[in-house]
Amino acid sequence: MTERYNPAEVEKTWQAKWEADSLYQTTDDDRQKFYFLTMLPYTSGDIHVGHWYAMAPADTAARYRRMRGLNVFFPIGFDAFGLPAENAAIRQGIHPHKWTYDNIDNMRRQLKTMGAMFDWTSETISSDPEYYRWNQWFFLKFLEKGLAYRALAPANWCPSCQTVLANEQVLPDGTCERCHTPVTHRDLEQWFLRTTAYADELLDFSGLDWPERIATMQRNWIGRSEGVQIAFGLDIAGVDQKELRVFTTRADTIFGVTFMVLAPEHPLVPLITTPDRRAEVDAYVDQARRQTEIERLSTERQKTGVFTGAYCKNLLSGQDVPIWIADYALLWYGTGAVMGVPAHDQRDFEFAQHFQIPVRVVIAPPDWDGEPLEQAYLDPGVMVNSDRFDGLPNEKGQEAIAVYVESEGWGKRTVSYRLRDWLISRQRYWGTPIPIIHCPECGAVPVPEDQLPVLLPEDAEFKPTGESPLARHERFVNTTCPRCGGPARRETDTMDTFMDSNWYFIRYLSPHYDAAPVDPERAEKWLPVDQYTGGAEHAVMHLLYARFFWKAIRDMGVVQGNEPFLRLFNQGQIMGPDGQRMSKSRGNVVAPDEYVARYGADTFRCYLMFIGPWDEGGPFGIEGIAGIWRWLNRVWGLVLNEPSFGQAPAEAVRDLRRLTHQTIRKATADMERFRFNTLLAALMELTNGLLRHRDAGPVDRDAWIEGIQSLLLMLAPVAPHLSEELWARSGRPYSVHTQAWPAWDDDLAREDEITLVVQVNGKLRDRIQAPADIDEKRATEAALASERVQQFTKGKQVAKIIYVPGRLVNLVVR
Repeated sequence: MTERYNPAEVEKTWQAKWEADSLYQTTDDDRQKFYFLTMLPYTSGDIHVGHWYAMAPADTAARYRRMRGLNVFFPIGFDAFGLPAENAAIRQGIHPHKWTYDNIDNMRRQLKTMGAMFDWTSETISSDPEYYRWNQWFFLKFLEKGLAYRALAPANWCPSCQTVLANEQVLPDGTCERCHTPVTHRDLEQWFLRTTAYADELLDFSGLDWPERIATMQRNWIGRSEGVQIAFGLDIAGVDQKELRVFTTRADTIFGVTFMVLAPEHPLVPLITTPDRRAEVDAYVDQARRQTEIERLSTERQKTGVFTGAYCKNLLSGQDVPIWIADYALLWYGTGAVMGVPAHDQRDFEFAQHFQIPVRVVIAPPDWDGEPLEQAYLDPGVMVNSDRFDGLPNEKGQEAIAVYVESEGWGKRTVSYRLRDWLISRQRYWGTPIPIIHCPECGAVPVPEDQLPVLLPEDAEFKPTGESPLARHERFVNTTCPRCGGPARRETDTMDTFMDSNWYFIRYLSPHYDAAPVDPERAEKWLPVDQYTGGAEHAVMHLLYARFFWKAIRDMGVVQGNEPFLRLFNQGQIMGPDGQRMSKSRGNVVAPDEYVARYGADTFRCYLMFIGPWDEGGPFGIEGIAGIWRWLNRVWGLVLNEPSFGQAPAEAVRDLRRLTHQTIRKATADMERFRFNTLLAALMELTNGLLRHRDAGPVDRDAWIEGIQSLLLMLAPVAPHLSEELWARSGRPYSVHTQAWPAWDDDLAREDEITLVVQVNGKLRDRIQAPADIDEKRATEAALASERVQQFTKGKQVAKIIYVPGRLVNLVVR
C-alpha cells in the first residue's frame, strides 16, 4: 500500500536540505542574469495571507525562470522603520527596536515555511545601522548636488500633546488619536528632496514594460502643464509686492477673469486682508489647514471661500478683480493663486454661482445669443469681450495673448507641474536620523561622512507625551559643530520610510559591503531589476520615488541606466472576510499558519494561485482548498503507483504524448503571462489524463515516463516540496529545482482533428470535425457539404467566404 502524503514531514525535510545545500544562494556565473524582485514586507508582526498572495506566485515565476536556464536572483528583506513600531512602544511599553526585531524573527520563520527560493544570504533590514548609514550618505550627496534643502512646510500639530502628528495619527474627525484634541497645522522647517528636478525625465516610460495604468497614474501625478504665467497688478497700502502672478493653461480666457483665489496658506493673505474681513478670513484659514489635500480637492464638496476685501488689477482688461481665498487652491501647486474664469471652468462657475460673482463669456459657444450660461462652456469657440483679440478662434487667441503679455513684460510662457518636492522629514523616532547638526554660529552643518552612521540611541525613553524621544535624549541631541567645534544640536527629524524602500533592491546585492552603498561589480552585473512584482497601490509613492532616486544616484555614478525596474507586474488584492483589502490597519487579516499546518505550504500556495487571475485578486475563502488538497494527493498516488506497462495501442500512445506536449505548451505560455490559475487547470487536466491512461490498460513505458517527468517539472515551481519528494522517490537525480523546464514538440502537440464552426450570414449553423491541417479550399467544401448548412444555402448564391484558419467558415449568401 502506498504511503500517505504527509506534507508536514515532506516540507520540513526539504526545507532543511535546501538550506543546508545553499540551493537557492545566487552565485555570479556565466548564465544570463535575471533579477526577480518582489516587494519586501513591513515588519508589523505576522505574515498574513496577503503576503502569501504576493510572494508565492512571485516565487513560482522566479523558479520557472531558473528552470529556463537563467541565473535568477530572488532576494528578501524587511522594511523595518516606521510609525507602527513607535505606536506599539507607547501602547505596549516595549521599545521599537525590540518590537521590530521580534517581529522580524517571527516573520522570517513564517516566510521560510512558504518554501520560496529566497536567497537569505542577501537579507536586508532597513533599521540595521549598516543599512541606514547609507541612507544618510545618500542624503549628504543629495545635499551636495542641491537636491536636498530645508524649507517651511505645514505639519499636523496637536496643541495639547505639543507635537507633530503623522496623517495616520489624525482621526477622521480631525482630532488627535492620543488626546482627541482638534488638530491644527503648523509651519515647520523641514527637509525636502528635489523630485521636481527630474519631472520631465520621470514622464518618459520608453523601454519599460509596465502596466499602462501605472504609467498613466504617474503622468497624472506629475501633471505637466504648458501655459503662461501672467501678472495681475497689486496696489495695496503697506504691501511691497506689486504684482500677483498666476499660472494658467487658458490664456485665451484672461478677459473672463471675474475673481481671484489665493490658497489659504498664501503669504499674501494676512497682508492684503482688510480689517473688516480679518476675523472671517482667519477662521477660514484655520479651518482649511485642518483638512487633508484630498478633502480640499474633492469635486463633490460644496465650494467654500471668503472674500479678503482686497483687489488686484487685470492688466489686459484694466478691470479690478476681487481676491478671495478658497480651500481648493493649494499653495504648492502653480503659484498658489488661481484666476477665476466662471464662464469657462466648471469649478469656477459653481463658485461664482454660490457667491453671486459675475460670469463673463469670452469664448462664444456656437450660435450664442448673449444669454447667461447654464454651465461653463469648455469647448472651442470664437473670442468675444476680449478687446483686440475679438473674433479670433480661441486656439489662435491663446497663442496671441501669450505673445502679447510677453511683449508687455506681464508674463511668460512656462511649464508647471502638479508634482512637488518630496518632504522627507518625520518628527518621529523610529527612522533614519537626518545627518545634520545645527550650530548657532555655522547654521545647518552636514555630519562628516567618516562619522556615519549617526546612530539611533537604543535607550530612548518612550512616554505617552506625544513628544519625540529624540528631542528629549540629551546625549543624542547635544553635540559639537564639525566646523567650529562649538556646542550644537543634532537634527531630531528622521527620514520618511520611503527613503529606505527607494534603494533596498540595490543593497540586496551586497548587504554587508562597507565601502559604498553597493559593490560596484555586482551592481554592474545585476542591475537594473528585470522583473518587479507588487501592488498597484504603490504607483505614485514608492514606484515614483524609487525612479526619482535611481535617476539621481545614476547621475552620481552609483548605478547605470535610466530606470530601476525594467518590467513591472501588479498582482491584485486579496480581500479579507469583510470584503476589504487585507491589511493589519483594517484588522481583517487572516493568518496562514493554521492552514499551512493542516494542508501544507504547497496546497496553500496552489490554492491562492487557483483563486483567479493573479492581477485581479479576489476574496479569501477557504472553501476551495480541499479540492487542491485532493488533486495533490492524486498526483502523489499517480507517481508512486506505476501502471502496467506493455504494448499500448498506437492511438493511445499518440493521445498521451499529445496531452503531455500540449500541457507543456500551455503551461509555458501561462508562466510567461503570470496566469497561474489556468496553468494549474492544465496540470490538473494532465493529471486526470495520466490517470485515465493508467486505468485503461497497458501503458507505453516511454510515453508514461515522459508524462510523469513533465508533470513533476511543471509542478516544481508551484508545489516545490511535493515535486522534490516525488522526483527523489522516483529515482531521479537531486534536485528537481536544478532541472530544465520541459520543451514541447509542435508536431506531437498538434491535434489530429479540429472542430470547425460553420456560419451562414454570421449565424452558427453547424460544427464539423476536420483534419487539423485542413486548408481553406477543403474547409469550404466540407462546410458546403453539411446537410445542416445546405438548408440555409439551397437556391442561394455564395457571395463571399470568410475563413479563419482552423476555426471558422462563414458563408455569406444572397
